[in-house]
Amino acid sequence: MKNRLKPDIYLNSVYELDTASLKAYGINAIIIDIDNTLVSWDTREPDDKVNELVRRLGCEGFKICILSNNSRKRVEEFNKCLNLPAIHKAIKPSKTAFRRAMKLMGSAPSDTAVIGDQLFTDVLGGNRMGLFTILVSPISDKEFIWTRIVRKLERRILKKYHNNE
Repeated sequence: MKNRLKPDIYLNSVYELDTASLKAYGINAIIIDIDNTLVSWDTREPDDKVNELVRRLGCEGFKICILSNNSRKRVEEFNKCLNLPAIHKAIKPSKTAFRRAMKLMGSAPSDTAVIGDQLFTDVLGGNRMGLFTILVSPISDKEFIWTRIVRKLERRILKKYHNNE
């Protein structure tokens, strides 16, 4: 049985994403987090790198849905230019939010990846649904106080995985 806190892939940045490998795994849909995955926690709008990434993924045939635990205002403001399907207040790792994202994209667990910066929300939620999980290093140290506390436990778990490989 797959460890629910172990990502399939770990990347330093979402910009290291190898789309050819994703396609080889049969992935054609991507659920992606915003804060500390695409931009730092305090960045309100997508920058040029995010815009280019979304454009490139779309041109390569990937469907994309934003899935965030943040507020409606935050997600809508960020998504204004991207105009992607998006879910706010997702309550990740709830399965419901991941199901909704796949429904919006018309995808199934077997062809969907989730990309995020947190083990206990993005990776756990994705693994519970049988998705291909990609953990990226957080872009910034600026985060909610609760997230900073959880990061300490995440670092211990990641170190254990690293030592066992």
